[in-house]
Amino acid sequence: MPEFYVIKANGEKQLFDYKKLENSLRKINASDELIAQVVSEISADAKTKEIVTTQDIYRKAFSVLRKKQKPIAARYSLKKAVAMLGPTGFPFEKFVSEIFKAHGYATILDQVVKGKCVEHEIDVVAWKNQELIMTEAKFHTDFNLKSDLKIVLYVKARYDDIYGQEYVFGGEKRKLTEGWIVTNTKFSSTAIQYGQCQPALKFVGWNYPHNNNLHDMIERHELIPLTALTTLTTAEKNLFLSRGIILSKSLLNSEVIKGYGFDEKKIKSIQDEVIGLCEHCRQRFANR
Repeated sequence: MPEFYVIKANGEKQLFDYKKLENSLRKINASDELIAQVVSEISADAKTKEIVTTQDIYRKAFSVLRKKQKPIAARYSLKKAVAMLGPTGFPFEKFVSEIFKAHGYATILDQVVKGKCVEHEIDVVAWKNQELIMTEAKFHTDFNLKSDLKIVLYVKARYDDIYGQEYVFGGEKRKLTEGWIVTNTKFSSTAIQYGQCQPALKFVGWNYPHNNNLHDMIERHELIPLTALTTLTTAEKNLFLSRGIILSKSLLNSEVIKGYGFDEKKIKSIQDEVIGLCEHCRQRFANR
């Protein structure tokens, strides 16, 4: 396979790593045959260019995957799909809420709570047993934007004002046990360093921490956003998002998907792709 250089989104030039691509495809359960085909086509394209961008690599790989196996293509585009939960950021807050629900928490969005000194707007409040978690959801459409130390210090100051105060959620009096910051991109190194000194402050980013990061949670609980579906147009995705429908598996409910003007063939193609993405859904609809 020919060696070639790629330009990353930040402008850095580096030698393309075939193994890294193969590993990323293996993680989404692409077959060896499919991986070989993606690598072969990218290699062939590389011969015509001295330098390509990482975005070129993504587009080519996604194009091959979409032609061969739509569910695998959807998983490959997961990071981009989460970044499409915008531009207001509210769908991302609802998505974070779904993550807490998958862990057994009750949730509520966009709450104003009174701290010791001032009121604070909280994106997601989650509670279970004696736990009360308040979360700041930092959403970015640009993968290169990070939640830096300034943002973390701002959020920490807010949580300091909230700690010790008593609130009523779920019909019970509760006090804050943890403050979370969840982002769909990354944290800066200094933000992470600071967070490691704050046990009551939990950071969750796309690939941070190493275990139980945002990507891990999405895969483990099969919380694939509908923006990952290749059978929906951008307009259709935005229509669902505007109605508060976030997860792809929500579209398996016929009552949810009806009324959007889809014919039976379109509905079946959408639901077939969702079933291909979701092991639990495959079991549930095995005899459909």
